[in-house]
Amino acid sequence: MSQDRILRISLVQYDIVWENKKVNLDYIQDIVSSLAGKTDIVVLPEMCTTGFTMNSHKLAEANNGTTVSLFRQCAKEFDIAICGSFIAKEKDNFYNRGFFISPDKELYYDKRHLFRMGKEPEFFSAGNKRLIFEYKNFNICLLICYDLRFPVWARNINNEYDLLIYTANWPDSRAKVWNTLLTARAIENMSYVCGVNRIGKDGNNLTYKGDSKLINAKGEEITSIEANKKQVETVYISKTELEQFRNKFPVWKDADNFELK
Repeated sequence: MSQDRILRISLVQYDIVWENKKVNLDYIQDIVSSLAGKTDIVVLPEMCTTGFTMNSHKLAEANNGTTVSLFRQCAKEFDIAICGSFIAKEKDNFYNRGFFISPDKELYYDKRHLFRMGKEPEFFSAGNKRLIFEYKNFNICLLICYDLRFPVWARNINNEYDLLIYTANWPDSRAKVWNTLLTARAIENMSYVCGVNRIGKDGNNLTYKGDSKLINAKGEEITSIEANKKQVETVYISKTELEQFRNKFPVWKDADNFELK
């Protein structure tokens, strides 16, 4: 199997220090530097530098702020891509903004489905565009946490993506839903699915146990990080194996199309 058909992905499961960008950024920088030459993509949890806080007015940054600037620097220095979400400000709006930053790409996705039970719509604006992009011969779609509950938004029409990433802060009280839906998204979209969740307790007294994992198109777990464990797990996924399965079992050809308004 040729090297260009392989993608190395590192899932980073950790306890985000509440609203403390410096501590979290220092930790992420150490992790990224330790993975230089060992991985292609580092996937972080949702709001990776602050935790899932609604304190958007105090913590938001522009795309050229401290967080993105550091990730941009790390991507170039260590020849690595970094993926997650942060609190962004653009004009007068605040966004839970997903990012994919590599040495030669800088891409953003604003979370579409805001978590109303956590009052997210009161503090953030919703995005309205999906992000699908190519990186190292894989087409990738990046979504955020609550988006996982909405399969039409993740629908993979004509295999337009090969890897679906969910960056999340998903509480352990709904861990069964997290695990079930990640598997469902992989099977129904005939795609690899990577879900990275945090651990620990946040400033709202919610607890998280992680369950970060990567699943193949058959719904099989390639890796699953132990609950409540701070850990980095690097796995390999194969474009060749995915294409062979799609050709052998082409259910995608009979899929329904959806139009979102």
